[in-house]
Amino acid sequence: MRVLPHPGFLSPRGRVLPVLTVLAAIVVLWYALAVMLNWPQVKAMAANNPAPASTSDLIGATWAMERPVLPAPHQVVAEFWKTTVDTAPSSKRSLLYHAWITASATMLGFAFGAILGMLLAAGIVHVKTLDRSLMPWIIASQTVPILAIAPMIIVILGSVGMTGTVPKAIISMYLCFFPVTIGMVKGLRSPDPLQLDLMRTYSADAWQVFWKLRIPASIPFLFASMKVAIAISLVGTIVGELPTGANGGLGARLLSGSYYGQTVQIWSALLMASLLGSVLVYAMGGIERLTLRQMGARA
Repeated sequence: MRVLPHPGFLSPRGRVLPVLTVLAAIVVLWYALAVMLNWPQVKAMAANNPAPASTSDLIGATWAMERPVLPAPHQVVAEFWKTTVDTAPSSKRSLLYHAWITASATMLGFAFGAILGMLLAAGIVHVKTLDRSLMPWIIASQTVPILAIAPMIIVILGSVGMTGTVPKAIISMYLCFFPVTIGMVKGLRSPDPLQLDLMRTYSADAWQVFWKLRIPASIPFLFASMKVAIAISLVGTIVGELPTGANGGLGARLLSGSYYGQTVQIWSALLMASLLGSVLVYAMGGIERLTLRQMGARA
């Protein structure tokens, strides 16, 4: 009988090849869409040129426009390189400068949201009144569009002198506390009834059950929700930067690019935002692995 290898024992090449294949397909599709969306403008400009242009020249022009509808991948990469490597990080033209401003507000908002979510979860699990009264309001809070309440939060906090990072962190907290609350509640309620009965036979009080059973059982649920929360926190920070008219941050970079029709600048800022989100999520995954290893969990 032939034994098939376990998927976890795939070679590095076997894991990387599918990713590269999907990436190549995305790049090819991106170039094709750039031709389709930029073609009307290139065709209009070619009509005003007395010299006839070949199809290959027109296709090349769709990938080299200064202000295209959809920039080609190499244009985005070139702009990204220019604003990260060729520009000093302290310059306001550097994406690293704007990414740090956004990242600092994101991490502050995530810290606020994580603490609030864990406190709410602990109260919901241990107080039946909070479970019946507070949980519906927590769910309902996420039905309000963040674009509607972000300007209100900025104006209200600005009227009491709170400007800069804190208002953006509050908006970020508003988005990210929800998954932490839901995940933590699920984790705190995950212990088996037999385990709870065993703790009672040891004469453990509610506080001991909470710290020695419920908290360790909730850690995997908590980190799963925190990975989602930190990504949402980044989105909330960028949304919070839009109505403030801030001079720094990826949201301000996106806003200035839309004002002046700099689509290449917009897409390079989006690329930086996606990379920043990936770094934050992977960092949270690293903290999760370290925490579970300290708790004695096996990989």
